[in-house]
Amino acid sequence: MANLNIKLVKSLNGRLDKQVATANSLGLRKIGDITVQPDNDQTRGKIAKIGYLLQVTEVK
Repeated sequence: MANLNIKLVKSLNGRLDKQVATANSLGLRKIGDITVQPDNDQTRGKIAKIGYLLQVTEVK
């Protein structure tokens, strides 16, 4: 199964509480934070909610 490399590239300041909570659930708290998550429906849904704040690449 593939993994996704997710990097926070925009600030969470001024975002809705739900968007900040979604970023935190992915393990992203500060600009530049990177996490590796499994490529599944739950992760894809979180990315869809805050995708404009993230940079996502696939890792094999």
